[in-house]
Amino acid sequence: MYRFLFSSKWLGYFLLAAIFATGCVFLGRWQMDRRAETLAEINRVNTNYSAEPLPFSQAKDQFSSLDPEREWTQVELRGSYDVEGQRIVRNRPLNGQPGYEVVVPFRLTTGEAVVVDRGWLPIGNNTPGRPDSVPAPPSGMVTVVVRLKHSEPQLDRGALDGQLASIDLPSYASELGYPILTGAYGQLASETPSVQPMPVAFPKPATDEGTHLSYSLQWFAFGILMFIGFGYAARQQARNAKIDAELDGELDDGEVTGAGPGTSADSRNRRRTLPTRKRKRPTAEEEEDAILDAQGY
Repeated sequence: MYRFLFSSKWLGYFLLAAIFATGCVFLGRWQMDRRAETLAEINRVNTNYSAEPLPFSQAKDQFSSLDPEREWTQVELRGSYDVEGQRIVRNRPLNGQPGYEVVVPFRLTTGEAVVVDRGWLPIGNNTPGRPDSVPAPPSGMVTVVVRLKHSEPQLDRGALDGQLASIDLPSYASELGYPILTGAYGQLASETPSVQPMPVAFPKPATDEGTHLSYSLQWFAFGILMFIGFGYAARQQARNAKIDAELDGELDDGEVTGAGPGTSADSRNRRRTLPTRKRKRPTAEEEEDAILDAQGY
């Protein structure tokens, strides 16, 4: 009954179904991988974001080479801001609004220097390409708490004087007259003494895993439905073939038992279609002629 599945046409259909299902599995696994990455980031945020700040002595190595699992870890620093080395980072949107971020070198009492991102500024209205004003950091000795972030890649785009295209710490260090630790920078959480005005503080990273799981399940379902559709089409083909075979058998039986020797395939086809034709009722004249013919007139 299902021998037609081995025909070139149906083998082609099966191959197309297999290719489509394979693509769906690939996309489903890709969404699962993205979900795993998102869950790992959520776990880092939940573990490190609000944990007790570490002293710089315990986190110094992270500023040289940041362990991905230590991102968002809070670190307490003591020292002073180098306002002369302050830079504005371009193209930094926040909540859908374009703007900038303010990064300032921070020279610790231990002799090392790190970079602190003090916050976000909206685009300016007075001078194109620059914020209207940049709040100054507190002067003198300051205690700050920062959250560790990875250095960013270098971007192949220019920046105005006093600005950076990205927080690429090695490139930033080349503009300063002293070395800085380039493995990580700190996103400001608090500073003492505080000053006003301040750049806009960064919001806590989102901890919603998004729609990756539902998308992955949808892709897997599409792959399964493709085979279900293939099976349904094959079943319908087999059913139609069975019905055709039964009709051919009934016609063959009728030819043997009740058909005259002059019956042909064309006449059988005419009989098969005869019940579906609408017969025309004879007119009164035709009925009268038939009666006269029967009486021999």
